[in-house]
Amino acid sequence: MDGNRHRHEHGHGHGYGEGRGEGQGHGHGRGHGHGHGQGHGLGHFLTPHRHEAADKVDAAMEASREGMRTLWLSLGILGATTLVQAVVTALSGSVALLGDTLHNAADALTAVPLGIAFVLGRRAANRRYTYGYGRAEDLAGVAVLATMAASCALAAYEAVDRLLYPRDVTHLWAVTLAALAGFIGNECVARYRIRTGRRIGSAALVADGLHARTDGFTSLAVLLGAGGAALGWRLADPLVGLLITAAILLVLKDAAREVGHRLMDSVEPELLDSAENALRGVDGVRDLGQVRIRWIGHSLRAEADIVVDPHLTVVQAHRLAVAAEHALIHAVPRLTAVTVHTDHTPVGGDPHAPLAHHGV
Repeated sequence: MDGNRHRHEHGHGHGYGEGRGEGQGHGHGRGHGHGHGQGHGLGHFLTPHRHEAADKVDAAMEASREGMRTLWLSLGILGATTLVQAVVTALSGSVALLGDTLHNAADALTAVPLGIAFVLGRRAANRRYTYGYGRAEDLAGVAVLATMAASCALAAYEAVDRLLYPRDVTHLWAVTLAALAGFIGNECVARYRIRTGRRIGSAALVADGLHARTDGFTSLAVLLGAGGAALGWRLADPLVGLLITAAILLVLKDAAREVGHRLMDSVEPELLDSAENALRGVDGVRDLGQVRIRWIGHSLRAEADIVVDPHLTVVQAHRLAVAAEHALIHAVPRLTAVTVHTDHTPVGGDPHAPLAHHGV
């Protein structure tokens, strides 16, 4: 039974390509809950279960819609906050408030690449992008990082310029109100983005939420500059501007690590533990080979090698692969596609010997 590979597409119901092994492959039609080759669909018709592709498609689409709602709301709140702060910055000449305004503007604009990513993520897989377009979210995360870095550099430049050429800050009461408005607006957006990002599994949206949260706390730092200016200390405002820049750098580091992990196919080890425990609990699975999980956008895909009795028929081994897949879907949140490869306990020589010189 070595080489019997079974693959289901649950996220978007697109089974492009085949899960291939030495014995047989299973082609999967498009738009079916468990699209399979002839005969297999009948088996699922006789033993249906709830994980139909239509339900998974609805869940994926709802995740994208929820992400888009979050982005539009964030854009509205931060756009209004940025406009207010820009007016006060022009009146007061506060470089600390300028840095905060730049960060808020950058944070609002990050809704653009994220929005594009969510729209692209809805597109169906095809013969060129066989895994779909979910990776667009990871690219959007890189765009978010670039925007954060650019706004940070500009704020640092303005703060250093003000240190070298000090100027008075006026309209301190307006600066205070603008700083408070920046904190409230950013904290609301941060909570919404982080909560939604974690719920739908979007690392880019979580990174964007962390960015907004930092901007909220840096808005409060503007109050220190306003207080120093009120006491006649002209350097207080640019020093706070530099402090804001340093805070943004710290969050940029955390966000870069989050996005970098996603680009490198990192997953939480707890997910792998859950998957392996679920597979070992399937009756008939004697041992496990390699188990791998990766993110594609805000959905997970898994590949698992299971060891079974060498005397099983093709039908029995395939039924066991379906049971293993079913167990994985229950055990791993946001898992939308699984490929299960059945191997058998040793009988005679190594069945994988023809692959040895390929390094497989």
